[in-house]
Amino acid sequence: MVPSITLNNGVEIPQLGFGVFQIDRGDTVAAVRAALDAGYRHLDTAQMYGNEREVGQAIAETGIPRDEIFVTTKLNNDRHGHDDAIKALDESLDKLGSDHVDLYLIHWPRPKENRFVETWKAFEELQSDGRTRAIGVSNFQIPHLERLAAETATVPAVNQIELHPRFPQAELRAYHREHGIATEAWSPIGGQGSNLLSEPTLQSLAAKYGKTPAQIVLRWHIQLGNIVIPKSVTPSRIKENIDVFDFELEPGDMDAVDALDTGERKGPNPDDFG
Repeated sequence: MVPSITLNNGVEIPQLGFGVFQIDRGDTVAAVRAALDAGYRHLDTAQMYGNEREVGQAIAETGIPRDEIFVTTKLNNDRHGHDDAIKALDESLDKLGSDHVDLYLIHWPRPKENRFVETWKAFEELQSDGRTRAIGVSNFQIPHLERLAAETATVPAVNQIELHPRFPQAELRAYHREHGIATEAWSPIGGQGSNLLSEPTLQSLAAKYGKTPAQIVLRWHIQLGNIVIPKSVTPSRIKENIDVFDFELEPGDMDAVDALDTGERKGPNPDDFG
């Protein structure tokens, strides 16, 4: 059973979900159905991924009641501003076949455009009228979060950021804790092309606990309190990734994973991207 985290507005989000980043449209329905069959009840998509319609189709085909599945989508990176944010969510809802999402995120801050505050105010409206149950951000740095705090009335429920043992984002996670923002990790096991899972430390811990290196990393996230959204199109790996609630890493082993920190960001720098 996947535990839930209560967000700052009282909405509960399953701590482990299924991400569909870089899953081709043709593979999305099968992958999402496999995830739902394996027990996932949290799906993370985005307008930028181009597969929202397929996520909605998979939900419909399973027959699982919509209110039993937590669905996140994100505002496309070329759609900042008040009106675009509202219109874009309406388009997403149409593709998902739903009258609401559970979490709507600003995908990237794009600070050079200086529009994320205006966009956030539209998000506040969308939450108040029920089209999304919670609102949050993705890839925001501390200065971006501080600006929202100074100029708007709503603290983001979530900040979804690149986060893995080589880039654990300790300072940003501490800021989140202090301000009631949940930390959600993308690329939780290192990202495409990463050799993180071949680290001797993770190999050794996998042998110790009778788990895979990926399961060790996902368990590390869970014990840190992160929300985590691993992605796969392989049914066996989809099942493996959710099978991390029957063991616990000892404190010294958590420290050993922490020690893999290199400060290495694999994705774009949010101050420059967009």
